[in-house]
Amino acid sequence: MDAIADYLTKIRNAMKAQHRVVEIPASNTKREITKILFEQGYILSYKFEPSENKQGIIKIALKYNAAKIPAIKALTRISTPGARRYANVGSMPRVMNGLGVAILSTSKGLMTDKQAKKDNVGGEVICHVY
Repeated sequence: MDAIADYLTKIRNAMKAQHRVVEIPASNTKREITKILFEQGYILSYKFEPSENKQGIIKIALKYNAAKIPAIKALTRISTPGARRYANVGSMPRVMNGLGVAILSTSKGLMTDKQAKKDNVGGEVICHVY
């Protein structure tokens, strides 16, 4: 079971159905990915709420333009539990020729490809967003 793939799929499905808010079971990795999506302007807002289970729930307000077109065009899982994909600073992926964002898991935590290049670290490529 791949929790990050489920997280990305729930966001993709909610955007296709034009939902305003999506609720997702929380984990530390999902919280960090949500923060990155917010900082990069792909989601409107987010809220971490406690629940009966230990981690809680993440409520994400999705972002659309005036014509109901989602801000996220594609959300693709790259590294899977069965096939890990790593990138060093020299082979960092460029998403949509620099218009998109790659989210990486590095030794300094989760960050975007641009931040990883700036910090001169490589890591596992979690997903691409554009």
